[in-house]
Amino acid sequence: MAKIVTTEQALEHIKDGMTIMAGGFLAVGAPEILIDGIVAKGVKDLTVITSDTAYTDKGIGKVIVAKLAKKVIASHIGTNPETGRQMNEKEMEVELVPQGTLAERIRAAGAGLGGVLTPTGLGTLVETGKDRITVDGREFLLEKPLKADVALLLADVADKSGNLVYRRAARNFNPLMAMAAETVIVVAKTIVETGAIDPDHVMTPGIFVDMIVQG
Repeated sequence: MAKIVTTEQALEHIKDGMTIMAGGFLAVGAPEILIDGIVAKGVKDLTVITSDTAYTDKGIGKVIVAKLAKKVIASHIGTNPETGRQMNEKEMEVELVPQGTLAERIRAAGAGLGGVLTPTGLGTLVETGKDRITVDGREFLLEKPLKADVALLLADVADKSGNLVYRRAARNFNPLMAMAAETVIVVAKTIVETGAIDPDHVMTPGIFVDMIVQG
């Protein structure tokens, strides 16, 4: 299957009720074309895994405003007041996860691990419903992996085989999410021939990437 597809072809793989991961930190590194496509298509009942819910008019925040998410798993929601409003009105479930823990839970899914042990959240609301495990006299919370049906990412450069290079802070959660989803769709600002990227510069190998959309 050719990896380069149109936005419309990519969106065919995003369906009601799916769990999606979206790269970006405060919308930096977010695949805006795909997010706009989801909003236009009206894909609903989504579980969204993301670093934060960005803003009402940027990044994954647009999906929240359109009320297309039934649940959000994120580390920060303060820059998007609509997320907090929907949470407080019980229109949408929000699971708040410390940011380092969120990254490790996604990484654990990509690495095929059963979870990670962390002391972060002990004795707080974060601990609710989780197992405590003692290792060498220290207590930890067992945090289970986070996996998605589809990951939506943004790269600065992709080659036609799907090898990716991210630009500076726009990298954020994108490489971790590329490993933790059944289907990985990438918006690339520039697409080059296979072999044009120095292997030492590849940040996500093409084996993880299913589809590339020209950004």
